[in-house]
Amino acid sequence: MPHLLEVTNQGIYCAEADVYIDPWKRVPTAIITHAHSDHAISGCSHYITHKNSEPILRLTLGEQISLGTVNYGEAFFIRGVRFSLHPAGHIIGSAQIRVEFKGQVWVVSGDYKLQNDNFCEAFEPIKCHVFITESTFALPVYRWEPQSSVINEITRWISGNTSSGKATLLMGYSLGKMQRLLTNLPLNGLPVYGHGAICKVNERLMAAGFKLPQVLPLTNNTPREALKASLILAPPGAADSPWVKRLPDYTTGYCSGWMAMRGAKTRRSLDKGFVLSDHADWNELNFAVKNTGAERVYVTHGYSSVFSRWLCDKGLDAKEMKTMYGDLETSDDGLLTSQNTNTESDEIIR
Repeated sequence: MPHLLEVTNQGIYCAEADVYIDPWKRVPTAIITHAHSDHAISGCSHYITHKNSEPILRLTLGEQISLGTVNYGEAFFIRGVRFSLHPAGHIIGSAQIRVEFKGQVWVVSGDYKLQNDNFCEAFEPIKCHVFITESTFALPVYRWEPQSSVINEITRWISGNTSSGKATLLMGYSLGKMQRLLTNLPLNGLPVYGHGAICKVNERLMAAGFKLPQVLPLTNNTPREALKASLILAPPGAADSPWVKRLPDYTTGYCSGWMAMRGAKTRRSLDKGFVLSDHADWNELNFAVKNTGAERVYVTHGYSSVFSRWLCDKGLDAKEMKTMYGDLETSDDGLLTSQNTNTESDEIIR
């Protein structure tokens, strides 16, 4: 089967259309799966993405970027190649990219999860000949509990902290995890404060019409007394910053798939770790691959060599595909760009 998509030193490239999908270098035309910074580099001449990604892309890449948007399932053609975007379930606006030309259908998954987080559109399997899948958590040890179970665990923890008069510092990246938490946690009048990065993202999404609970910005002027027995939301990068020194007595928690690793909580000096990921677990990855019906599977960022070997053992034509996407579960909030580098300001995307 000829290659409709290939990896170049600039990114995943469709030569027939002369476009790139989630390039890691500046290119003339980029189709973007979602607005996390490892998939949406600044400086491209033109971008195409799902309409729900537009608010954050303009926030992080610049208001004046050349950007075209489409709905899920809406076809568009570039030099005779048919493209369409389909729900990936990863974060708001996240999409799988379907590429069709002369009877071939390829799908680039981007990042995805199968659990419905009640905020973004749920993952939709797309039939194809070739599937390019992520593999962030492609080991059998990574098997997620139902979202409702994890939310109940977080709720009990917050309630215990509040009863003890302690503030709760809950961390996760600003785009994706925080909207998921705010949508599903039963806040019941609990005052919620947020780091400037989270407030900026939420404000931009709310201005675009998305419904989220109010998060008060935590600034130097916020009285410490007001923070007692409150919920404070922050990206991981804030954990060791001067920003946390303004907090009263508090306990810390972190939401990430990596909390499933033994010792992860201790290494981060956390009081509590919650296994809540915006990526597919082992079972979900296998389900997604199977339900594409793909004849060939390319495995990208994560445990790509392990997962590709596993798929080969299951009788599939699977290969590892080397890409340059990052791992936002272990970095900051996934939104820091070259335009936002002042780490001392609460007003940046950090």
